[in-house]
Amino acid sequence: MPFINTKYSAEISLEQEREIKARFAEAVRLIGKTENWLMVGFEQGCSLYFKGEKSEKIAFVEVSLYGGASASSYGQMTAEICKILNDVLGVPADKVYVKYSPVDNWGWNGGNF
Repeated sequence: MPFINTKYSAEISLEQEREIKARFAEAVRLIGKTENWLMVGFEQGCSLYFKGEKSEKIAFVEVSLYGGASASSYGQMTAEICKILNDVLGVPADKVYVKYSPVDNWGWNGGNF
């Protein structure tokens, strides 16, 4: 049950959202998950600062998932997220932060897993 939420400093077109979502759906396999339970969110036009400066292209990506993954899987996922955001939005890898939050309790459909 991953949820990938991307905060981005500029606007994202619907076409870009769809491409990122599709590529995230493939990338979650790196952390042992599938698109069947994937939720993706976008927050665009965020006011983000890094190293004291407001960057034109900067992103903060939060990956929440039920259970967890190995450190190497997280590393592969981070590399892929950076590649996707660079390919689709032109965000340099050094302007992307990725936060992983493994979760023990996850609710859905009126109950918990």
